[in-house]
Amino acid sequence: MTAPNWERATILYARLALGAAFLSGIASRFGLYGKDVGYGNFANFLKYTAEVNAFMPASTILFLGWSATLAELVLGIALILGLWPRWVALASALLLVLFGIAMAISFGIKSPLDYSVFSASAAAVLLAIHIPGRRT
Repeated sequence: MTAPNWERATILYARLALGAAFLSGIASRFGLYGKDVGYGNFANFLKYTAEVNAFMPASTILFLGWSATLAELVLGIALILGLWPRWVALASALLLVLFGIAMAISFGIKSPLDYSVFSASAAAVLLAIHIPGRRT
């Protein structure tokens, strides 16, 4: 495989991995993996949303849960389809870093590091700055 082919394959891999991760989270919160797998249902997801955002007023949790779900749905689909790659990657990086910061505030820094939230955010930043065909 030539260098440009490796580059394209790597970018595709990162896009598909990030997009699939977003969509998998949505599948879990709606019980598509089963009621005893992951969140299992949206109510359990909202409980987790409240735990991650323990510093936020309880009245914001429903909004945060649905906002995260909508953002992950749109970003996941756009990443997989390769739509607006730079802007979608930047939005993905922002969403992930905000999630990681919320996790760190509520659970300590170990939690987002153990779940590779900042690593995924960094991968999204690399996608955003990637310029096809440019050699580094």
